[in-house]
Amino acid sequence: MIEELLELDKNLLIYLNNLGSETWDGLWLIITNKLSSIPLYALLLFLIYKKLGLKYLLAIVFVIAAMITFTDQITNVFKDGFMRARPCRAEGVMEYIRFVAVRCGKYGFFSGHSSNSMAAAIFAGLVLRPYYKKLIFILVLWSFIVAYSRIYVGVHYPIDIVCGMLFGAFSGVLFYKLNTIVQKRLQVINT
Repeated sequence: MIEELLELDKNLLIYLNNLGSETWDGLWLIITNKLSSIPLYALLLFLIYKKLGLKYLLAIVFVIAAMITFTDQITNVFKDGFMRARPCRAEGVMEYIRFVAVRCGKYGFFSGHSSNSMAAAIFAGLVLRPYYKKLIFILVLWSFIVAYSRIYVGVHYPIDIVCGMLFGAFSGVLFYKLNTIVQKRLQVINT
């Protein structure tokens, strides 16, 4: 059963990765670069400031830092625990994919890009939901695009992506709830 799932995962990766072309490689390299999301994160922080104020923003920055640290470290625990070679390092796979990425890390299960982008999407979408009802859908779509970029550049299998996104969604909800508790406590202290 597991072997069949992994074989399906490998075949799906090969198919999806080979949909790419040199024409689009540059765009997907920009999308997959973590620094390319900085303008979006800055915009989200600005919207939080605009709608909720400076005190809220200052407190939320600590919650966001904790969320990113948590998501990143758990991702590393999984990668080091499962030790699943990335497709760009796996014999029987690397020969059939287009490796576009700048580098190929050692292990890939599960995707840090997918978990971090989905955590940010869910968290920010929930925080800003009272003011921008449809923003969460736009952010989740953005997260899917970032996640797909990891398949496009040849560094993750689809299962790495799906598991990363599920963990990211869990993290986003968890830290949204934590943020709600922190903000309520700060309101009590400030009154």
